[in-house]
Amino acid sequence: MNRNILRTSVLAAVASVVAAVLAAAPGAADAPDGSAVTGTWPVNANTVQLRVHSAAMNTNIMVNVQRPADPKAPAGVLYLLNGGGGGQDSATWQRNTDVQRFLSGKQVIVVQPVGGRWSYYTDWRARDPKLGLYKWKTFLTAELPPLIAANFATTGANAVAGLSTSGTSVLQLPIAKPGLYRAVAAYSGCAQISDPIGREFVKLAVEDWGGGDTVNMYGPDDDPMWAANDPYVHAAGLRGLKLFVSSGSGIPGMYDTYNGPHMLPGVSGYADQMVIGGVIEAAVNWCTHNLRTRLGQLGIPATFDFEPAGTHSWGYWQDALKRSWPVLAAGLGVPA
Repeated sequence: MNRNILRTSVLAAVASVVAAVLAAAPGAADAPDGSAVTGTWPVNANTVQLRVHSAAMNTNIMVNVQRPADPKAPAGVLYLLNGGGGGQDSATWQRNTDVQRFLSGKQVIVVQPVGGRWSYYTDWRARDPKLGLYKWKTFLTAELPPLIAANFATTGANAVAGLSTSGTSVLQLPIAKPGLYRAVAAYSGCAQISDPIGREFVKLAVEDWGGGDTVNMYGPDDDPMWAANDPYVHAAGLRGLKLFVSSGSGIPGMYDTYNGPHMLPGVSGYADQMVIGGVIEAAVNWCTHNLRTRLGQLGIPATFDFEPAGTHSWGYWQDALKRSWPVLAAGLGVPA
């Protein structure tokens, strides 16, 4: 085939994808608060990237949206969050797992915002000199969902899933916005953030790894904002949701092999995953057991997945997402 003809055919196919994915008429992209979709680009045959202006943060956020298996039929929406790096580094679902391919065969719209590194996807009380102005809870609960609903053929059913630091966030967000989500999957996250141990875990991520200051996040240690945003303290707010919560034990498992496909490269990467990843996963395992006890006391059903081995790393999160799909699918009202 002539190269120009081939190129024209490819561009036409990509354009048809964008037309099929974007369902709203022009002008439907604005939200009442001033947030708006200000640009769209095709990424590949199944995915479009949106540029979304956040009025709360007065900045543009890139959002990747993967279309459902049948783009002509309405679908539920899964908000899939990355970890501490916010998708702005190499630690992303796309680069480290096959979950996009797994989800591409499901009748679900997958929404992945890019940004918010070390934010815990929450609303910070003050601008941080290192990390900036963070109002991610507002973005994810008030700004982005209406824009997704306005621009895509959705059923109105939403779910949210995340790992590590966002494994905490996905438990906070449904409590902050009751009724927005119907299902939640949290992988290797710590629900407790206001007790001394949980607070130190947040500080380790935000301050030691992110260079931010948690005083700008929730205030000093005795500030009531810590407890106000603690999913463990407000676990009653999870009632009525389809819940999947998982963690490993911190003991090396099947993916913790030197230079393995889900292993950090080299000697330093091996040591980091085995030692630091092992300690972190043991800590979130403790948090997760505590959450199970708390939900049991409240009579709130949930699926808990405690793996006997596994560090804080991508191979286990890939498997956990697939195991969580029946729970997410039940909330979204689609076949598992």
